[in-house]
Amino acid sequence: MSRPRKRHVQLSFRKRDKNGQLRGGQRKGAGRPKRGLRASEAHKQRPRLTGREPVLVTARVSPQTSSLRRRGVYHAIRGALATVLARTNFRVVHFSIQRTHVHFIAEANDQRALSSGVQGLLISAARRIHRELAKETGGRRSGRVFPDRYHERVITSPTQCRNTIRYVLNNFRRHGDDRHGIASTWVVDPFSSAVNFGGWRELAGTNQLFGTPEWYERLPTSTPRTWLLSVGWTKHPLIAVREVPGPQRAIA
Repeated sequence: MSRPRKRHVQLSFRKRDKNGQLRGGQRKGAGRPKRGLRASEAHKQRPRLTGREPVLVTARVSPQTSSLRRRGVYHAIRGALATVLARTNFRVVHFSIQRTHVHFIAEANDQRALSSGVQGLLISAARRIHRELAKETGGRRSGRVFPDRYHERVITSPTQCRNTIRYVLNNFRRHGDDRHGIASTWVVDPFSSAVNFGGWRELAGTNQLFGTPEWYERLPTSTPRTWLLSVGWTKHPLIAVREVPGPQRAIA
């Protein structure tokens, strides 16, 4: 008969050193320091997935990585997205490239499939971004492109799903990038998969997608299979191209 496994509890042993200062144990400010201005995503247990819940994923790039909203980097990320299209247990449905981070909505059979798919996508994107930046600068690039753990938020309701789609596809409006220069003339963000989305209010009743110039190559994304992404979110009004999403923390 096996012995029951004991739960490990870290005790708080504190004692004073020769100068009278308390050392050791639990205390404010202890632990690994933050990497720069933003804290890394906490190493907490990922939520359990059943395959019915879409997931919003956010991954930030290192400060040393140049802005992602450039044509060469766009094609680097586009190539990385193409590598995950063949996966049967992981799908990227919506994608958005911002200057310092990427957002995307994914479907996965379970948490293991999500982790494997996201890691594979980010590793492929990092390698391709390095190659692109090396061509631009004429020198070899090194270092991590995505230094921190990605953040995930499980989508569980039609309202949350609609808000999340709007948040990802119209994210450039949240950052104010649509107010200046040529971006002020864009109907949807070309640095996203917005042109693949048929749920825009302006397209209602047309059964069409937005057209693109001949030279433009769309981001390769997958058709949704979950009820929330395919049907559930449409229980609410369609999304207008001019809607400005709120902050990510408001999506709940």
